[in-house]
Amino acid sequence: MSKGLLRRGMSLFSKIILVTVLIGNFFIISCNNNKPTSPFSEVLSQPPFASLTDSIKKEPQNDGLYFRRAVLLNKNNFPEPALADFQKAWSLKKEEKYALGISTILADKKPDSAIAFLSSALKEMPNSFLLHLSLAHSYSAQNKTDDAVKICNEILQHNPDQVDVMKMKAELLDKKGNKDESIHILEKAYHLTPFDVDLNYILALKYAESKNAKVISLCDSLIKKDSLHLHAEPYYYKGIYYSNIYDKTKALAMFNEAIQHDYYFLDAYIEKGAVLYEQKKYNDALKVFQLVNTISATFADAYYWIAKCQQALGLKEEALLNYNRAYGLDKTFTQAKDSADKLK
Repeated sequence: MSKGLLRRGMSLFSKIILVTVLIGNFFIISCNNNKPTSPFSEVLSQPPFASLTDSIKKEPQNDGLYFRRAVLLNKNNFPEPALADFQKAWSLKKEEKYALGISTILADKKPDSAIAFLSSALKEMPNSFLLHLSLAHSYSAQNKTDDAVKICNEILQHNPDQVDVMKMKAELLDKKGNKDESIHILEKAYHLTPFDVDLNYILALKYAESKNAKVISLCDSLIKKDSLHLHAEPYYYKGIYYSNIYDKTKALAMFNEAIQHDYYFLDAYIEKGAVLYEQKKYNDALKVFQLVNTISATFADAYYWIAKCQQALGLKEEALLNYNRAYGLDKTFTQAKDSADKLK
């Protein structure tokens, strides 16, 4: 064989080797690119999630691992990857806690999606009390009050002693304007669990707002049980009641009692100041609201009431400034914005 032929042969052989290597690399790259990658890879590879991520790589069909990582992600304020993990766990195994994880996150940002998911999940678990309750909450978040009430009624039909469901139904009925029926349901719940402090407070407030004298005996019973004199709320609810029936002297006395029991009870200050404002004692009211402002500089209600007092005293520029401060702290406080616009 001539040297030229040999060189051409070796050159051809080198080209074949090079092409083979390139093809091999192409397939390796292609395979790597086909690996499923998470859009949350960077987060999932960091502590405290990294160890669970490694375990999931070893056991990709282990639903419990996805659930544990989802809980940890949600606890650390990573709702999007948490939702993805809850959904993966649910796809692997239909467990109630996985569905609740999905619905809880969806309800916060996308209640319509939560409703769709829960309706589907309940086909898998039609007897799940918690999923039905979550669906009622999602309907409520979408202002589909009648649908939410319907779900509550269905739950109570099978579980008539579910106090939490009674509370929710009462809140929904109150939202619809059925205040008497709302109170009636709360009273039924109270007879079942008179030791439920949260329920006592809800019922006391409803009584006070509806000028129902039952609030006095209920709050007195709470005060009697409070041997350490720690709770300000019963005095506050009595104050609301007296204010609503125009017994302003007793109202002020009760709000002062509430403040003595809890120096940081901001709502009690606001109600006290509002009574003084109604009595046209604008300077006295202003001092109360300014005190609230020193306790909490970010409480929008304080700025709003300071502005009202200043407006009543003819201090229009100062009032306008504080109405705007109130709205700046709470963009849902449209009453403050409207007052500022009118003052302009």
